[in-house]
Order: sequence, then C-alpha cells, then structure tokens
Amino acid sequence: MTDFHTQWLRLIDGGHALLDFMAAGGVVMWALAALCVLYWTLAFERLWFMRRVFPRWVEARRQAWQQLRGPDGRWQRAVRQAWLAQAQQQLAGPLRLSKTLVALYPLLGLLGTVTGMIAVFDVLALAGTGNPRGMAAGVWQATLPTMAGMVLAITGLFSLARLERIARQALDRLADQLRHD
Repeated sequence: MTDFHTQWLRLIDGGHALLDFMAAGGVVMWALAALCVLYWTLAFERLWFMRRVFPRWVEARRQAWQQLRGPDGRWQRAVRQAWLAQAQQQLAGPLRLSKTLVALYPLLGLLGTVTGMIAVFDVLALAGTGNPRGMAAGVWQATLPTMAGMVLAITGLFSLARLERIARQALDRLADQLRHD
C-alpha cells in the first residue's frame, strides 16, 4: 500500500472518529457544531470587514473631512458625530449576534447534560443498576456536550474580545483623523 493510500485511510478513520464523537454526544453536539460554524463564519466576516472594507470607508470620510476644513462650526461637529456613529454601528452592531451565539454555547451544553441524564435514567428504568455499560453511555452523552459548550464559549469569548478591541481601535483612529488641526 502506498503512502497516499495510508494517508487516505487515516483521514477516513479520523472522519469516522469525529462522526463517532459527534454521535456519542447526541443531537445537541450537532447543534453546537452548527452554531460553531455560524459563529466562526461571522467572526471571520467581521475580521475581513475591519481589515479590508472599513479602511476604504474611513479613507472616503477622511477625504471628505479635508474638504470640510475651515472654521470649526457646529455643522462640522454634527457631521463628525454622525460619521462616528455610523462607524460605531458598522463595527460593533454585527458583533451582537456573535455575543448571543457565545452565550448559547453553555446553555446548549447544559441541554446536552439533561438529555444525557435522561438516557441514564432510561437505562436505570429498563435494566436497573445491572447495566453499567448502558449507564456509562448516558453519562458520556451528558458529559460531551457540556465540555464542548464550555470549550466553544471560552474560545468564543477570547475571539470576541479581540474583535471588539480591533473595532474600538479602528473607531479611535477614525475619531483622531476627523479632528481639526
């Protein structure tokens, strides 16, 4: 067997291991996985927006601000405040959904705990305490989603804090650029 075939078989076995892992956690693990994909899609979109799209928006406002230069008047301050409010909304507004998803991770993990414990109670009701293997499967089903929910929440909090810091820095830079000398 060639190295390619060996690598391919390992990949397939790894895929089966992942599917087994997801199945062991029950349907809640699939819900967590779906929310995870959604969260990271939103997070990467925000990062892309802040690094690629927003700087062009800022440059257009900076050039327009240069056109408005003159004696500092009320209307100029109003324009500056309006642009800063627009920037705040563009940068921080979409992060609200990401915050909600991060808050849902541990709640879904707890739902997995409850469904796993229900499986344990089913085994107890049907077989009594004489089926430790069946009870272990239920405990495993209760533990996996809880662990996954906590891991996803922690990584989500760290990435969300980073995105919020990048947004705050971009807003501060814009505020500095829209000042009269």
